[in-house]
Amino acid sequence: MTGDSGTILLVEPPFHRLFKPTYSLERYPLGLAYLAAAAMARTDWTVAAVNADFTPHSEPIRVSWLAGEGFRRYRRQLDDPHGACWDELRDTLERLRPDVVGISAKSQTFASARVVARLARDVCGARVVVGGPHPSLVGAEALTDEFDIAVRGEGEQTLVGLLEALAGGRSLGDVAGLIYRESDGAVRETPRRELVEDIDSLGFAIDGAPALVGRKRYPPGAFRYVFTTRGCPYNCTFCGSRGIWGRHVRPRSPGHVAAELRTLQRMGVRQVHVDDDTFGIDRDWLAELCRAIRADCPRLRWSCEMHVKGVDDETLAMMRRSGCCSIQLGIESGNDDILRAIRKNITAGEALAACRAVRRSGMELVAFFMVGFPDETEATLAETAAAMAACDADVLVYSIFTPYPGTEMYEQCRRRGLIGAAYDPALHHHQSPANCFCEHIRPERFRERVGEIEASVDRHNARRRRRRLLSRRALGRLCELGPREALRRAAGMLRRGR
Repeated sequence: MTGDSGTILLVEPPFHRLFKPTYSLERYPLGLAYLAAAAMARTDWTVAAVNADFTPHSEPIRVSWLAGEGFRRYRRQLDDPHGACWDELRDTLERLRPDVVGISAKSQTFASARVVARLARDVCGARVVVGGPHPSLVGAEALTDEFDIAVRGEGEQTLVGLLEALAGGRSLGDVAGLIYRESDGAVRETPRRELVEDIDSLGFAIDGAPALVGRKRYPPGAFRYVFTTRGCPYNCTFCGSRGIWGRHVRPRSPGHVAAELRTLQRMGVRQVHVDDDTFGIDRDWLAELCRAIRADCPRLRWSCEMHVKGVDDETLAMMRRSGCCSIQLGIESGNDDILRAIRKNITAGEALAACRAVRRSGMELVAFFMVGFPDETEATLAETAAAMAACDADVLVYSIFTPYPGTEMYEQCRRRGLIGAAYDPALHHHQSPANCFCEHIRPERFRERVGEIEASVDRHNARRRRRRLLSRRALGRLCELGPREALRRAAGMLRRGR
């Protein structure tokens, strides 16, 4: 289109719902929210956003389901896109008739994003843009036939520049951060855009809420996620964060964060989760933020993910006084050799000590573990399973190592012959039964061992879920959903926690 503004629809493609209709991403994704806020504030375009991975009737996810019948259903849904999530998306496309459809894609959702792109072309002939982690990491490889344009890196300023160029009929070559296909089929890439140094200038993610399609179907808790920093100083080989946000940590000002938290409180949000890759790197900044939350956001509860080395009794006490109620720790492995190989920069002993510190503080502990690294053996798997039990977490988050394209570990796996040219990211995600990238364990034996771990994780989480359901803290969280949904959710949690 040229000479006028139009309508853009931003889409989070379905993923969890492809495994089971009642699995869901129960949130307004921050990436979509920030993009919508930027486009609404700085362009004349009509902006809508849809989370096609959301259903208001969701249930807790079992990892054993994702690796079993759920995985078979997921593959069928990609090959033959029919079902509630696809029908809802078709209806939205037909109703809005957007000129541009922008799709946010991770590596594990890229296959679903391609289906969304085909629907957008078939239903309304929209120009299709893909952005998010996957194109940021793989570059021009993401510009498959379904997409006209790909965005690399932070997308807010690039999206604004793209929409202005389309509305004004100007060349896309003048917009930094793009990969696009010329009319003759040639692929062109513009220079990468500089990272946003003043994160406060992006405003609040919640500013993008008016664009969300079906907003009334979402409970207040779906808007409880915030960024306080971008960038992670660590250098884990399996992670693609530095390819998107960089390793330099760029913080928002504590006062700016507190102002957004106050806005969320006024909306009825009682607990907020800080979605930073690694929270609290700068102790002085963290102390100032805790003071701002105590002063400006009384009775607000919040949670975050921290690096093991950032955990100590004094810091945890300070955070708890400001309302922090839950800490997530990325432990990954119970074996020190594996931890060194992935450059986690911790030991298993340090990780378990940090877990004990969180437990002493009285806050909830969520522990992340990952199995199946290239150097994994049955002995190291056993050490990780033992660490899962020893950490005494309220929630265990379990993953199978996945070499995502564009990461250092992906290239390492290719050099070691663990993946080949036919590697399909659509078949590999953090609970995929197709995953086995170990040199020292046969795939059949690996699947047997991790199946045992998956069942153990499900049992652990079900037991702890029943316990949390009966706590005062859980009652507060359920109140955010409203009486009818809270009762339905509580009954379902008890039923599945047997």
